[in-house]
Amino acid sequence: MLLAEVARVSREVAETSARSRKTALLAGLFAAAPPDEAGLVIAYLSGRLPQGRPGVGWRTLAQDAEPAPEPALTVRAVDAAVTELAAVSGPGAQAERRRIVASLLGAATEAEQRFLRSLLSGEVRQGALDAVALEGVAAAAGVPAAALRRAVMLDGSLPRVAAAVLAEGAGALSGVALRVGQPVQPMLAGTARSLEDALRALGPCAVEEKLDGIRVQVHRDGGDVHVYTRSLDEITGRLPEVAELARSLPGERFILDGEVIGHDAAGRPVPFQEIASRVGSRVDVAAARRTLPVTAYFFDLLALGDRALLDLPVRERYAALAGLVPEAARVRRLVVEDPAAQAEAAEAFRAETLRRGHEGVMVKGLDSPYAAGRRGKQWLKVKPVHTLDLVVLAAEWGHGRRTGLLSNLHLGARTADGGFAMLGKTFKGLTDEMLRWQTGRLRELAVEDDGFTVRVRPELVVEIAYDGLQRSPRYPAGVALRFARVLRHRPDKGPREADTVETVLGQHGG
Repeated sequence: MLLAEVARVSREVAETSARSRKTALLAGLFAAAPPDEAGLVIAYLSGRLPQGRPGVGWRTLAQDAEPAPEPALTVRAVDAAVTELAAVSGPGAQAERRRIVASLLGAATEAEQRFLRSLLSGEVRQGALDAVALEGVAAAAGVPAAALRRAVMLDGSLPRVAAAVLAEGAGALSGVALRVGQPVQPMLAGTARSLEDALRALGPCAVEEKLDGIRVQVHRDGGDVHVYTRSLDEITGRLPEVAELARSLPGERFILDGEVIGHDAAGRPVPFQEIASRVGSRVDVAAARRTLPVTAYFFDLLALGDRALLDLPVRERYAALAGLVPEAARVRRLVVEDPAAQAEAAEAFRAETLRRGHEGVMVKGLDSPYAAGRRGKQWLKVKPVHTLDLVVLAAEWGHGRRTGLLSNLHLGARTADGGFAMLGKTFKGLTDEMLRWQTGRLRELAVEDDGFTVRVRPELVVEIAYDGLQRSPRYPAGVALRFARVLRHRPDKGPREADTVETVLGQHGG
């Protein structure tokens, strides 16, 4: 299949807000894709590369390349080029990546170039993410969306399941089942503004400590143990402590869901960034284990023996978990059978969790099943919300529905010398009206535009909500905002009223 078809559908999906129209466009494309290319097409329209991020930045992607006059670039050719990119390493890697990208862009038409730049940078934002893509596949294959969704949850890969069902029909779904050794997409949580709201919404529930570490799924089959991340990457060799813990448990076959964290000398949890570094691919595991030992804490059990537990309610899954995993290796929790009567106890548990250095609590309906791969309303996270007034230093031109609008904001805090230190970027939280307004205002403040990023006079203040900080050598203050989103523009404030780097660090004990 020509990449031009994928780029066309991506553009058309971006230009419509109707979910039914998005689904129809995707269904038409998926039905037309050759069976052996369907997985690639679905991955691209979902904004993903099977090889993962290829390690190329905007400087490489922004290089000039004369577009091809007619579409000739195939999806297979793109896949081969990305595979080549992902394999580049060692001396001269940057030059080699530039060569591969230049060759790829040179084979693409102007429209294909735009799509490729978005795809390679991880910024495909046309709204064709997994949920809509799944509905498109179901429509193309003529299978119930619910049946397809469950198969994808159990298999862990929409492109893989979709390729099978498009080639074989509904019969392909019957062979998909929960298997020890095959990672399952994790259940995700929604957000509640307060613990009171969460208790009111869920009724009988469990309130658990929310640990800020690496989400892990641990599979054991006899002596064979596999540890997977939230994104289903295997990291067994990087976490020998977790594999040893799994082998010490009395069960022979099971699938556990949990979190891996580390503690400092005072027994408090270390920042997420340190744990992320601990499981890096180039880390000396033996040395890292000595300097930063980690501990796994489990909160769910998905399978035990030959029995899948996904459809059981939380209360039954937890009872099975307690029979398998010792209390010391389970996430702390408080069962709240009567939210009205136990609200004070739940609040005390939340306060104690924060005092212990954790980031908040999870509230889970006691009768809820494990909805793998979905962000449902039966698991709610409650975390303190941090806000800052920051200055816009630059903004990036948007893609898809945001084409022609300045979207991704570069955010800075004031420094002691009167300048600004960048703390991160975000395009989240911006409504269409906010985008239009900020584009007009930032164009008035523009001092440089390279076609991708517009640098501006540091005058526009925005109120930002964020979940915390993480260490980052990319930014001058050594930290970056986690999960930043725009609450509102503050044209009533001048840049001198923005928060300082010292304030930001001070709020988090830095």
